[in-house]
Amino acid sequence: MPANGVAMNIGEIIRQSIDSLLRNRLRSGLTMLGIVWGLVTVVLLLSYGRSLGQEVMNGFLGLGDNVIMVWGGQTSMQAGGERAGQKVKFRDGDTEAVRDTVPFLRAVSSETDDAFSFKYGAKVVNIQSKAIEYPYGGMRRLKVEEGRYFEPADFSDHRQVVIFGAHAAQKLFNGFPPVGESVNIEGHVFQVIGVLQNKIQDSSNNGPDNENAFIPFGMMRLLRNQRDPDSIVFQPVSGDMHLKAIQAVRAVLAQRHHFDPKDDKAIGDWDTVADSAEIMQFSTALELLLGIIGAMTLGVGGVGVMNIMLVSVTERTREIGLLKALGARRRDILSQFLLESLTLTFIAGAAGMMIAVAVAYMIPAMPLYSDIYKTANHEGDIILRASPEVMLISFGILAVVGIVSGLLPAIRAAHMDPVVALRHE
Repeated sequence: MPANGVAMNIGEIIRQSIDSLLRNRLRSGLTMLGIVWGLVTVVLLLSYGRSLGQEVMNGFLGLGDNVIMVWGGQTSMQAGGERAGQKVKFRDGDTEAVRDTVPFLRAVSSETDDAFSFKYGAKVVNIQSKAIEYPYGGMRRLKVEEGRYFEPADFSDHRQVVIFGAHAAQKLFNGFPPVGESVNIEGHVFQVIGVLQNKIQDSSNNGPDNENAFIPFGMMRLLRNQRDPDSIVFQPVSGDMHLKAIQAVRAVLAQRHHFDPKDDKAIGDWDTVADSAEIMQFSTALELLLGIIGAMTLGVGGVGVMNIMLVSVTERTREIGLLKALGARRRDILSQFLLESLTLTFIAGAAGMMIAVAVAYMIPAMPLYSDIYKTANHEGDIILRASPEVMLISFGILAVVGIVSGLLPAIRAAHMDPVVALRHE
């Protein structure tokens, strides 16, 4: 090697490193096996953590994007001449007041839940039902598989129409196409206009959408002689305005129902924006934990690399002394052994990457594979996605392991006394 070699010819150093590996095939192979195993572990654990977090988030977002729900509670503070302990029950007009008064809401809808008796032919089934307004579907991700969603005229003309969730339709119609059919709900005839797509949903309000039926809000007056909403569902224009939106809605309802806006017991709320942020934090923490476990496994392989490099330094003591005698600088020797360590690590890492990607694609076909949410088209499957981000993170961990593993042997080689090294037998 030239005395000024590392600065002048990095390719030559890499070639010498590969030659050194080939001269000690068994030792190098066993050392590389630790790196391969460690990197496969890192990639698969990171992929699993990311996929699991993504499916959990998808299940939660089945409830809707940035959806907030409020419902009546019981006052705990005296306000407006009213004593504490008064029940707050929403009235007809509350939803309109919120819609007309709070400017930074994208959508607002009344909601009332009840279980009704549905009859089709001779079959009678009790189905949890939601009476809703037109904006509800967009907020709650209600997508139609067959037929159509509600249109404004269904509400203004007081049409007796119903939409079924996927499982509710199967329960009542048992596979028969329901769109266009008539069903009897509590003695009143309704026409089926749509069936929703089967959806992944982990969070729900009075049952998942798959199990529910949906009717125009005005039909509660027909079925239960009820005009008042059980709850108000709304969506801020952006997620970062969720707290401001809740505060403004509370203020409107407090004025109409004569309670203190600061009384958090007067009305209850479900802030899915805050919940989704907590789920994201959990997913990130899980991914970090799995990444640390994988990195520790890869670190064990790094110990093997360090060991073989220390052995290599001992075996090549006279060579190091000769290089120094010919004028090689400490940084030249340091760089050479670091490059050798990185060459060994990255060759093993490349093999590990290929194996990890292959395993990630093979796992869905294995009998041990299962889904987190049961859906006919396997939308809820935990698919190991060896994404570019995961590969980049794994490569970064690999580089750190390679540098750390080669640093001690390289420093030892660089600081050898050439006179002592040349006398080494």
